[in-house]
Amino acid sequence: MTQGTPKPRIDTSKPHPARVYDWLLGGKDNYLVDQAVGDKLPEDSKAAARQNRAFMQRAVAWAAREGFDQYLDIGTGIPTQPNLHQIVQRVNPGARIVYTDFDPIVLRHAEALLISSPEGTTDYIQADVRDPATIVEHARKILDFDRPVVLSLIALMHFIQDEEDPYGIVRTLVDALPSGSLLIFSHGTTDFHPAELVDTVKEAYKKGTIPLRFRTREETARFFTGLEPVEPGLVTAPEWYKDEPRPEEERSGIYAAVLRVP
Repeated sequence: MTQGTPKPRIDTSKPHPARVYDWLLGGKDNYLVDQAVGDKLPEDSKAAARQNRAFMQRAVAWAAREGFDQYLDIGTGIPTQPNLHQIVQRVNPGARIVYTDFDPIVLRHAEALLISSPEGTTDYIQADVRDPATIVEHARKILDFDRPVVLSLIALMHFIQDEEDPYGIVRTLVDALPSGSLLIFSHGTTDFHPAELVDTVKEAYKKGTIPLRFRTREETARFFTGLEPVEPGLVTAPEWYKDEPRPEEERSGIYAAVLRVP
């Protein structure tokens, strides 16, 4: 973990997606403004957060078993055990992980909790996914981009609006990855939910000044142009699994996929 990072000011007057997500998962690292957003969300939102987290754990564990030992996790969020590096380093203690988020409270928790195994490395950069070049520049100091890297973008890009060029952001990140790398990706969708529930979710986040851009299956698939899907391809979060028993079937507002860089 990078040492000597200045302690940033934490703004508790505005809700933040990472802290709302922490509340949805039953965490305690959030504030009243975040809880106010969460309280207005339908019960399905808690299920979506749980499904998303479980997908991340299954996908990362599979990648580690496949021999991947370098990870760039953007949009880390509040640390919630097991964290990505814990899952990976159980398989490969020498794995190297770079975490990225732009929320100061995430930085403070990351410094305290995202501690590597003695054999491996964890590092943290406070940066915005909207500035992918800065993220890649820092990650190159820790990760060897001459070998495969796993890029993790979990439930992040639906907070990026169309005018912010979400597809260009992902393309910049993917283009920096060497052949054989992986993209682990999940994204919110309204494809499987009634209009009134969708409106409730959007209104809750809007009142909290957190913009959302849910995307259809076709719009989500556009992020993967030129990449090779790993079976079972682009599915809902509970439907993505490899070696583990099939998760219980349930409605989901999260698309999930793992892609290879050719």
